[in-house]
Amino acid sequence: MQKFDAFLDLLTMLASDFRMGGLFILLVMAAVSDWRFYRIPNWLTFGGMAFAVIYGTFAARMPMSGALNALGGLGTGLVIMLPFYVLGIMGAGDVKLMAMVGAFLGPYQTLQAILFTCIAGGFAAIVVAIHRRRLVHMLCNVKDAAQGIVVSGIAGIRPTGTIDTRQSIGKLPYGICICVGTIAQVLAHQLGFV
Repeated sequence: MQKFDAFLDLLTMLASDFRMGGLFILLVMAAVSDWRFYRIPNWLTFGGMAFAVIYGTFAARMPMSGALNALGGLGTGLVIMLPFYVLGIMGAGDVKLMAMVGAFLGPYQTLQAILFTCIAGGFAAIVVAIHRRRLVHMLCNVKDAAQGIVVSGIAGIRPTGTIDTRQSIGKLPYGICICVGTIAQVLAHQLGFV
């Protein structure tokens, strides 16, 4: 009975909370754009960030705490995902999309959304590797990257910060993973699983 009540609460939240409805719409738009063009438009991410900060500020009981929550989430998403862009693992649009998600969710829930996104990304990478018949190659890349990190840490050598694209198994539209992971996290949070 509690799960049914949680499900009704979820439906109520989706119907009444413009912020979450807006987030879901923006995520689906970003996923479709990334799937079709391997690009997430700036107007979508920056517009979503602006909407989330403004809405978070004025919808909160205390506008300053609402603004700080939105900006803290934006910063959390940006800071955690930025190293992946620097290493060449993901594109700038993916980083901006996760920062936008953070502006909607706040810092704590953004950390969870990033975890869910990484899980979705791992599953997607495996599916793509199997589809392209490159699973063994992908696993060798993961092993080499992990060894490089460990050896660099032990030896005190700074990693080069780039990945050889010839060793890649191909592009993955990570905006889809951000969409799936974030929506899964919001639903799990609303249903009381996290």
